[in-house]
Amino acid sequence: MKKILSAAVFMLSMFFTVNAQAPKGMGNSDPEAKKILDAVSAKFKTYKSVQSNFSLKIENAANKLLGNKTGTVYMKGTKYRIKVAGQDIFCDGSNIWTVDAAAKEITLTKLDPSNNTITPQKLFTNFYDKDFLYKLNSDAKGIQEIELTPIDKTKLFHKVIVFINKAAKTITSTKVFEKAGNRYTYTVSGMNTTSNLTDATFLFNQKNYPGMELVDLR
Repeated sequence: MKKILSAAVFMLSMFFTVNAQAPKGMGNSDPEAKKILDAVSAKFKTYKSVQSNFSLKIENAANKLLGNKTGTVYMKGTKYRIKVAGQDIFCDGSNIWTVDAAAKEITLTKLDPSNNTITPQKLFTNFYDKDFLYKLNSDAKGIQEIELTPIDKTKLFHKVIVFINKAAKTITSTKVFEKAGNRYTYTVSGMNTTSNLTDATFLFNQKNYPGMELVDLR
């Protein structure tokens, strides 16, 4: 079970590889889908801070549940914190501390300021802009479904479905379809966009994790 979050983050990391341009013959993105995604991105960028609950679920091609986890994510500017059972991730805008309770290990890495950096903020903004072709599949009962196809065919997944609350202009869930058959679903619930998160929320303090080894990979 402790591998569930790592597996999901790995799949999401495939979003943020080197930007590619659509080769000739692949077609063009749907302008209506782009308008929707741009509106979602623009609205999210107006929030000073965000606190949200989430779930990560992995299923196989037969819809059999392979595992899931729930947690909370906090975001403010370039800072974020992710809390799930057995794992705590801090980012103060410059460095990232990943706490693995089972391994009794803390990994410290440098935040890459490039466009390829994986952050929770990008899941709500313009991750789609250069790496995907996208189209609006449906717009019914207040939920808009947009399908994204990666331009880079070497990626480990072949399709991403994004579900958007039409009235709120927020992403409610994202489903990644792996070529091997597994499906990764990231679902957002209880998003609080009015909370006043302090910078202390994102500061790592090793005194709170006694007996753990710190591995500095910067």
